[in-house]
Amino acid sequence: MIRAAGFPEAAVRARARGGPSAVFPDADGYGGAVFGAAAPEGDDLDRVRLVPPVFVPHRLEKMYELGREPLYSDVELGRSVGGFTAPLPVFLCAFGSTQVGTGLGVAVSEQAGRLGVPMVIGENVVPMHGYGRVDAVEDGLLARIRAYARAVPDGLGGVVVQQSTEDADAEVWNLVYSDPDATRLLETGRLAFELKVGQGAKPGLGGMTVLSPSVAAAVADRYALDDSLGDVVLRSSSPGTFTEEILRQQLRLMRNNYPRARVWVKLHPGRDIAHAVRVAWCAGADAVTVDGAEGGTGWAPTVFLDHVGLPLAECLARIGKHDGDLLVSGRIWEGARALKCLARGATAVGLGRAALIAAAEDPSDGLIRLIACLDLELRLLLSALGKYTLTDLTDDDLWSPTDDQL
Repeated sequence: MIRAAGFPEAAVRARARGGPSAVFPDADGYGGAVFGAAAPEGDDLDRVRLVPPVFVPHRLEKMYELGREPLYSDVELGRSVGGFTAPLPVFLCAFGSTQVGTGLGVAVSEQAGRLGVPMVIGENVVPMHGYGRVDAVEDGLLARIRAYARAVPDGLGGVVVQQSTEDADAEVWNLVYSDPDATRLLETGRLAFELKVGQGAKPGLGGMTVLSPSVAAAVADRYALDDSLGDVVLRSSSPGTFTEEILRQQLRLMRNNYPRARVWVKLHPGRDIAHAVRVAWCAGADAVTVDGAEGGTGWAPTVFLDHVGLPLAECLARIGKHDGDLLVSGRIWEGARALKCLARGATAVGLGRAALIAAAEDPSDGLIRLIACLDLELRLLLSALGKYTLTDLTDDDLWSPTDDQL
């Protein structure tokens, strides 16, 4: 056997044995695992530290307001997220048509509704599983909307329905906009439509899943299929084609066709991300969501997970100062990473894999508990910085090893 020191020979052997299937994660884990890039130990965002000051004038102002010394429980976390009122700067990322997202979709929706946090419903749910009005899909798009709408308190939260090329063919937004089950959300300004331009785990590629041959045959008229992976079939969505003008026209059509729905845009971590978010804001988007390369829960070639797309920290650095509503995601699960994103200019952070794992652990209350931990950490961290509202956060609250040392 050939030996090659310092060379990834195991990966080469796996490809030699498995052919095209070795380009992807092990299919045995499909449906029971969530993917997305595993960030290297201590990525740029993790290496940033939160740095409380010695002198805390905001705490003095809060003390005068309260008539006592302020505590972490006095921190205010509520804010507008993409036009929706949220109890803290958090939203639920899109879960699409994969087995994990589908199997936990209603459980996540119900808990998100109880929390009053905005929730995005991912692409390809209707083309793959049906809408749910006639076919009574237990965990389809309509079932998720119903679970959320039943649980959400008045005045909080909102549902965002994401659309891909295949969803547009299925007229998903038309179905939701005219559905009686969405009326309460629509009439109270808590329904949005999100145009999906890309996603973090596989920038430049459309959604991917692996299917059994029988299921693949049933959707062959809607998707590109590749049977070279062995016992499973790779199903690929179109990545879509966008230019500045196409994006502007798409948003204009959304405003005209669905005037009572809010407009969101989802972007992948491309090198021109700063320009793209500003084009979307100028065209009237209520919010722009940016996945870092760490974001994503779906099926993707490992070469994309390891080598393609800007990390979230770099996306935030390139976007810089702005006045728009910026929502970000990418390996968010605890308060420190979330607060660093907020200090770098994000309006809110999205939970993806963490939310699915929490719901899998306890379909009734797992997500509730996860967000309770996040809520407490955000309050503790903000209080330690001597600040009591999110709007007081600035870059001065952060230190990076790459910062110039004076």
